[in-house]
Amino acid sequence: MTAQSWGLLALFLAAALLCVKPLGLYLARVMEGEPNPAARIGGHLERLIYRLCGVDPGAEMGWKRYAIALLLFNTLGVLLLYALQRLQYWLPLNPEHFAAPSPDSAFNTAVSFVTNTNWQSYVPETTMSYLTQMAGLAVQNFLSAATGIVVAIALIRGLARHSVRAIGNFWVDVTRATLYVLLPLAAVIALALVSQGVIQNFSTYRQATLVQPVTYSQPATDAAGKPLLDSAGQPVLSTLSTTTQTLPMGPVASQEAIKELGTNGGGFFNANSAHPYENPTALSNFIEMLAIVLVPAALTYTFGHLVGDTRQGWAVLAAMLILFVPLYALCNHSEQLGNPRLTALGADQAASALQSGGNMEGKEVRFGIAGSTLFATATTVTSTGAVDSMHDSYTPLGGFVPLLDMMLGEVVFGGIGTGLYSMLVFAIVGVFIAGLMIGRTPEYIGKKIEAFEMKMSSIAILVMPFIVLTGTAVAVSVAAGRAGADNPGAHGFSEILYGFTSAGNNNGSAFAGINANTPFYNTILALVMWLGRFWPIVAVLAIAGSLAAKKRIPVSAGTMPTHGPTFIALLIGTVLLVGALTFVPALALGPIVEQLMLWSR
Repeated sequence: MTAQSWGLLALFLAAALLCVKPLGLYLARVMEGEPNPAARIGGHLERLIYRLCGVDPGAEMGWKRYAIALLLFNTLGVLLLYALQRLQYWLPLNPEHFAAPSPDSAFNTAVSFVTNTNWQSYVPETTMSYLTQMAGLAVQNFLSAATGIVVAIALIRGLARHSVRAIGNFWVDVTRATLYVLLPLAAVIALALVSQGVIQNFSTYRQATLVQPVTYSQPATDAAGKPLLDSAGQPVLSTLSTTTQTLPMGPVASQEAIKELGTNGGGFFNANSAHPYENPTALSNFIEMLAIVLVPAALTYTFGHLVGDTRQGWAVLAAMLILFVPLYALCNHSEQLGNPRLTALGADQAASALQSGGNMEGKEVRFGIAGSTLFATATTVTSTGAVDSMHDSYTPLGGFVPLLDMMLGEVVFGGIGTGLYSMLVFAIVGVFIAGLMIGRTPEYIGKKIEAFEMKMSSIAILVMPFIVLTGTAVAVSVAAGRAGADNPGAHGFSEILYGFTSAGNNNGSAFAGINANTPFYNTILALVMWLGRFWPIVAVLAIAGSLAAKKRIPVSAGTMPTHGPTFIALLIGTVLLVGALTFVPALALGPIVEQLMLWSR
């Protein structure tokens, strides 16, 4: 790694850590209904929302009612977002008169944004109207993020409370998370991005006159829109020339802010955060990366504060950081090394120059390798999925890191809320393993970990690898699945594996070398996204309800401390053993063998 890479990493982590305590404390006060400045300003609006919706804010729920309310709320979100897409042609704020997406694409997109995945198998600037972007996609960016926060808070309450059945009120929690946390933070970030040049308007698309004409080729099509093939089966290319370029417009900054803050990741444009209208400068790139980890990192302090021992939160955060730094270093080092095949070209000075500059294919010059690889690592250790460079163009080992990040369960910072509750599930498994080794009943923060918690923890952890590996196996076994990969061999397998890993972890990024806008992929990936999101959530809420009903056990001489170096090492080991080893055979078929082939002579 270069000095620039280490410097950027240090600045990024320092900025994030400075925000952990104040934001974490604010989150705790907001979610527990304690006095805070935001509640004094928005309290009247909060009470009005409860009256309009018929919600009694003082009535708490057991875990089953909480889970049912959450599932109903998100199911309604899928139906409304699907309807909005299918009706967008007849609705306002559609200056380009975009037609409705196909039923399978609209279904996939609705599930994608409701599950916080934001997988996009379409081209946003040629598919979605401004109304669909704002009232549909951006709204779900807020609500799906709030859903993740409230599940984390429910699990924290399960650990903090004792001898009760209630874990909170879903409607109150989701209102407070949206109104007092996400909205104000997103507004501040949006203004910061506008200051850097991110656009925010409702203009029609503009035509710019080029300095000189551009000639290009594109596949010719017949009357039905199908590509024409020559006698050899190759596409027939038409040569065209143009003197203008269409510049897409739209309310970008407002959506960009919540896309990063809520660890959503869906781009207003197809190039996502590599597009200059979404991410124009190195400073905007830094702001977006910081926004991604703000709430996930702060929730660790919220956890420690609410359970009455802030050391518990710092221990979880330390485990996240210890995992994060080597992952970034590996990705960055691999991209800095570049492609050895260029060096093998020998006396070619241009090739040698390219090699010495590292692998810049698919990366923006304004971000460089350091900014690109840090962004890629930050968005895949979380469930964000935004990209400022094309992961498909990374070296095999460089692309291996984003894949591994997701396969670990996105617990390193993790998604907004999902990272913390996933890490706490690993902590429960870790103390259970430790209890077995020393012959004591395992405990975590004063609660006995028994059979029910372990069953639910197993479900929460294992459902993701099950649906990812099963979906990948199906896709590589059928023609419709193999047809989506643009590359043969190991890299084509990596593209498919990456797609299902991204969907199963509700990440949303892709290797960008896979054509997923087909009925097969739109349907199967939507199913994977839904199961990957809500199956673990129900299991986590069940754990929360079980723990809340238990009595708190006083600390004794035999209690294992869960805030020191030993526990941090145990937690990291559990994540690596359970998370990483599950996928080793699949990784060996994709990026690992591709890396060996790249460096072979």
